Amino acid sequence: MTAVALILLLLAIVVCGLVGFAAYTARQVEIADPPRGRFLELDGCRIHYVDEGAGPPLFLIHGLGGQLRNFTYALVGRLSDDFRVIAVDRPGSGYSTRPAGADPRLRAQAEVMAKVIGTLNLDGPLVVGHSMGGAIALAIGLDHPECASGLALIAPVTQVVETPPAAFRGLDIRSPLVRWMVAWTLAAPAGILGADRVLRAVFGPEKVPADFASLGGGALGLRPQSFYATSTDMEAINDGFSEMIKRYPTLTVPVGILFGKGDQLLDYRLHGQATKDQVPNLDLKLMEGGHMLPVTAPDAVAAFIRRMAQAAAAKVR
Repeated sequence: MTAVALILLLLAIVVCGLVGFAAYTARQVEIADPPRGRFLELDGCRIHYVDEGAGPPLFLIHGLGGQLRNFTYALVGRLSDDFRVIAVDRPGSGYSTRPAGADPRLRAQAEVMAKVIGTLNLDGPLVVGHSMGGAIALAIGLDHPECASGLALIAPVTQVVETPPAAFRGLDIRSPLVRWMVAWTLAAPAGILGADRVLRAVFGPEKVPADFASLGGGALGLRPQSFYATSTDMEAINDGFSEMIKRYPTLTVPVGILFGKGDQLLDYRLHGQATKDQVPNLDLKLMEGGHMLPVTAPDAVAAFIRRMAQAAAAKVR
């Protein structure tokens, strides 16, 4: 056997081993944290969601790399006594699927979320968006105002992000082919080895809950399909965002933003205070804390959502 052939053989063994490890990791994660909600079929997507409580509807949209367990960890239980709370896995995230070639841009995701709202016969829910979910909520308010009585945005992305946060730069893969290859080889071991560093940045300056990987769904991000979808979402987030931002003054529903002043992923001055100048009558509340407020400060987030629900109800009347 020539040296070149030996190298190729060893490379093939390594790649097969990495693919096997990725598949094994995904299977173990899904056994440990199976789907907890219901499913609906929509435009080629299989959408996973939870639906708890009764009362005025709340529709919760998670952020980049997250899933509905970010909300069920601590927030949903604080709201379900007074509201019907629907938390959804966005297409490609958590246990929701996204067809190959589907449009991942903000307005396209907002259209899918609007169809979920219609399919579930929700009557003007307050749309709650965290992080990237906040940008999608804004797209719903702009493109589908009939689907939202108001918007409650928690640490939202509201402006173009020129440079990804350092914690997410490993997701910055422009080629879909390379993205797929990384997802099925390097992503799982790199995710395991770098989990502490990434989570410290995502949660900082607050501590990462010890049970976040299990109860908060954090381990689901180790699956190849989750890495691929998250990287795809990040690469697409700025596509058409500038045009959407220009339309902020036309928003007709009540809009509120809750931001932690210690957020290490998004600057509250850009995504909060600057946005207040663009959105009529925006309700901006700043507090101590980081980016993962639905997990780390659920009482404050629940109080904010209740206040925005009251504002939305008053607007409807």
